[in-house]
Amino acid sequence: MPDPLRVLVVEDDPVAAEAHRTYVDRLPGFACVGIAGTAGRALQLLARGGVDVVLLDMHLPDGHGLDVVRRMRALGNQTDVVAVTSAREVAAVEAAARIGVVQYVLKPFAFETLRDRLSAYARRRRAAESGQVVADQDEVDRLLHPATVSSVPKGLAGSVLDRVVQLLGNREGWTAEEVATSLGTSRITARRYLEHLADQGQALRTQRYDGRSGRPKVEYSWVSES
Repeated sequence: MPDPLRVLVVEDDPVAAEAHRTYVDRLPGFACVGIAGTAGRALQLLARGGVDVVLLDMHLPDGHGLDVVRRMRALGNQTDVVAVTSAREVAAVEAAARIGVVQYVLKPFAFETLRDRLSAYARRRRAAESGQVVADQDEVDRLLHPATVSSVPKGLAGSVLDRVVQLLGNREGWTAEEVATSLGTSRITARRYLEHLADQGQALRTQRYDGRSGRPKVEYSWVSES
């Protein structure tokens, strides 16, 4: 069995950094070997070696994540980089692609999203290391533009799960009815996604009392990402 890919988490928020470390260590074939809260610290740790891939936030207190990548490359460090960030500007996404960022994951996200992206990255990396050759143009296209196959629980859609995560990250406290209205789904469907996130420890269940009736509503809040 191959050695796990060694991951450096670069994230200035301690809660998010710990969440990312936990996610990485839950993934077969990956191991977190360090956390850096600044661009400077990230470059120091990378200079020591022993890192296969960087989970990199774009907004750091002492510089932009893309500048970290540029500095790495200027120093001859070709470690792969996966952006994990709230930066949604098209210019940032395109710039990341130009300098070789291999995946771009938007915060906040469900564990399954990061799992699928890193698993796809690992398959591609190991295929390259094994000397595997492509059979045709279709395979080239799949390598350059991999379609992520979601492995979320049966009956749930990865795209919908990510939309629910985005909602929870945008505001404190959502009921199933409110999520259903925003998504255009039934309350039962929305609740299934919310309950999945709560069972995974990514959402917190609390009681909301509206003062108009004696029955409280269940409210869900995002807890795994800042």
